[in-house]
This record gives sequence, structure tokens and C-alpha cells, in this order.
Amino acid sequence: MTYSKKAFRLPLNLQFFAEDNMTKTGDLAKAAAIDFTERFGSNLSKLIEALGVTRRMPLTNGMTIKTYKSTVTMAAEDEVGEGETIPLSKVTTEPADIIELTFKKYRKAASVESIQKHGYEQAIVETDEKLLREIQKGVRTRFFNFLASGTGTATATTLQGAFARAWGKIQTLFEDDAAQTVAFVNPEDIADHLANAEVTTQTAFGLTYIQNFAGVDTVIINTSVPRGTVYATAPENIVLAYVQITGGEINKADFGFTTEELGLIGVTHDIQKKNLTAETIALSGVTLFAERLDGVVKITIGEPIPEV
Repeated sequence: MTYSKKAFRLPLNLQFFAEDNMTKTGDLAKAAAIDFTERFGSNLSKLIEALGVTRRMPLTNGMTIKTYKSTVTMAAEDEVGEGETIPLSKVTTEPADIIELTFKKYRKAASVESIQKHGYEQAIVETDEKLLREIQKGVRTRFFNFLASGTGTATATTLQGAFARAWGKIQTLFEDDAAQTVAFVNPEDIADHLANAEVTTQTAFGLTYIQNFAGVDTVIINTSVPRGTVYATAPENIVLAYVQITGGEINKADFGFTTEELGLIGVTHDIQKKNLTAETIALSGVTLFAERLDGVVKITIGEPIPEV
């Protein structure tokens, strides 16, 4: 008996095909990337809303941002005589720090052993969660480091007094009685107040915050603020600058980034056969900064001066 060399084919009604909408390995990677970017964007949006930030600046990689500080030269305070020319006081605004907006790149890998032990989805999701936290931490750290360079100063003897000074300074600096105040405080400085007050704390982008507390519109609580110090500024002084991952020249390279709505972060997954790992690569260029350094006030909480 002889057989034809033609490929053997099952009758059409006996052939097997993958069902529609079946979840495949590539779909899990795509779903993980979508989840990653959406959580980053959602968390950052919550923080921006809590801070009251309305200024967003989409820029290109390598662009520089100028911040400013103001100096005031007051004229002599002696009384001006009748008919005499009133001497001029001078307010000068000059550039301060320059920020270069650059891409921040991140990469992590899940080994084949981890995937085999925990399952593909769990191994990727768990490690992606850790990477997401570190990316958010980087944005927060750069912002608090920037706040520390503020040039406004004040002193107070209690936290309540510090919040009061913060409110007064912000009203004066921004010359607007309706200006809101955002304060930043160390958790150890506010712990006693939270224990003795009925307040609701919320979280966003890894930060804990309270709204409408002790005369301040928003209080951000984080260990990046030195103990015994309160930072304060106005929402209109805070700017969100970012490099858009979507569109432009990046799309031409077809890196396969998944992004959220604004293009604040791009994430892609890749299988590396040479070392049997599943990699997650993330790209972001997000920074929060205060445009006016003199609009950031650092209030030092000190011990009361003893009476003589």
C-alpha cells in the first residue's frame, strides 16, 4: 500500500480551532501593562486633585524648566515730607533653579522559576507592583527635595501655630485672600493631633493626606518632610510637567508601549529567551515642582522661648 505525500488534513468539521476570546499568554502581558499604566495615572491624578494642581505642562525630553525667586528692596522708611518725591521700592524676579526634564527608565525581570512556581500572571503582577511603587517613590522624592529648596521661612512653637503661619504667609505671598494652602508635615509631628481628633485620612500616589484640617486646605503627611518642619505653598505654585510617551517620534520606533490617557508613563513586556525571563520595561518623564521658590515656605517648629 502506498501513501500520497500530500499533507494529511482532517475534514473541515473535525478540525480544531482556538475559541473566540480565549485568553492567551500575550493577552496577559498586555493586561498587566494596561493595569500598570492605569494605576499609575489614576494614583497621580488623585494626588494632583488633592493638591489642587491645575497647571500641567506636556514637554519634550531634554527641555529645561526655569523656576524663579523674588527679592524686595525697600526704600527708606523715613517719613516722606510734604511735596517730596516718594522713593521707590523695588521687586525683582530672577531665575533660580533650572530643571531638565528627562526620561526615567526602569526595567525588571521575572525568572522562569518564579513564573513556574507562582504562575505567569502572579509573577508578573507581583513584581510589577513593586516596580510601580518605586517609580511613584521617585516622583515623590524629587518633589519633596524641591520643596526643601524653598526660600520662604517662618517659625512657630506648635504645629497649630505652624499651620497658622503657613496660611498667613501664603495669603501674603500670593496676594489673594482666596489663595488655598497646601502644607506638608512629618507623621511624627501630627500623630498626636490625629489621635485626638476625628479626621479622615486618604491616600494617593503613596501619600497620606487630610483635607480641611486645622485651618489648612490640604495637609500632606510623609516622612520625606523633616521632623519639626512644615512646608507650605499654594496649589497655583505647583506644576506637573511631563514628557508624553505617546505620539511623535517615539511611536515611529514601535517600542510597543502601553500608556494611560495622558501618556504619563509607557510600559511594555518582553520575553528574553537567552536567560529565560519575562521583562517589564517602563518609561516616564514626570516631575512635580514649585515655580516660585519664594512661594514655598518652610516653618520651623521650635520650643517656646522662656520668659526672662
